Amino acid sequence: MNDRPDEEAAAQATLLAQKGVDIRVAVVGNGCKPEAVPPGALTVCLPKNIGIPGGRNAGAHALRNANEPADWLYFLDNDATFPRPDVLARLVAEAGQHPEAAWVQPRLTGPDDTTTPRRWVPRLRASDPGRAGRVTSMTEGVVLIRRDAFDTVGGWESRMFLYHEGTDLAWRLYEAGWSGWYAASIRMHHPLTTPARHALYHRLAARNRIWIAHRNLPTPLLPLYLSVWTAITLARALRGGGLGETLRGMHEGWTTRRTQPRRPMSWRTVYRLTATGRPPII
Repeated sequence: MNDRPDEEAAAQATLLAQKGVDIRVAVVGNGCKPEAVPPGALTVCLPKNIGIPGGRNAGAHALRNANEPADWLYFLDNDATFPRPDVLARLVAEAGQHPEAAWVQPRLTGPDDTTTPRRWVPRLRASDPGRAGRVTSMTEGVVLIRRDAFDTVGGWESRMFLYHEGTDLAWRLYEAGWSGWYAASIRMHHPLTTPARHALYHRLAARNRIWIAHRNLPTPLLPLYLSVWTAITLARALRGGGLGETLRGMHEGWTTRRTQPRRPMSWRTVYRLTATGRPPII
């Protein structure tokens, strides 16, 4: 959106410095014409801001249509950076060791290369961010995804606009027979910001929780999931603010849930998610 020129320059510079991989770049302007575009990169100019997942889809589609599709997609938010020139090559190598994984997730840290907030660890047991393993969620803005898996499940759900689209995509990939892998020894950098810095955070996060449940969960799990997350969300809102917008988002999610296509996951997928350490009610 041309609102982070310094961060965008750093993200692109560290991307272009990657070694050991053949990189094809697409820069997506969400409701604008991108001002910073590396030589040879594709430029996608969306006439309006369609949200982060929709923008990611637009970039993936442009790369697929422009030439022979690559085997991998790496989604890079414009405020993240590669701390070393071998990050992408190491992620692809890690994926080769875990052919069952549709996505490989690096460890996200602050610029100090050490600090990893709990919300950035893609599992429930987040006390040790340096422990690698199979995961059921993803940090969307710095993730490597197999192109064939991504295309098979239809990519990101663009109607979510922002927040929790990674949970939705991860569940659909699990339903398709894949899993996810957390490569904790491979780092990416990001400013130590909070999601609440975005004005839409409280409303969209609450709305999208209801949407992803309606889209993906078997009927018996819906009240369990929504009860757990309603309690957690309200507790966070009371403690950290945003209660009014949170309640507004819950109301919006409930009243519009039927606008979302419902494709409940199988009980086998429920079991696989649970066995991986995150039953789909938490």
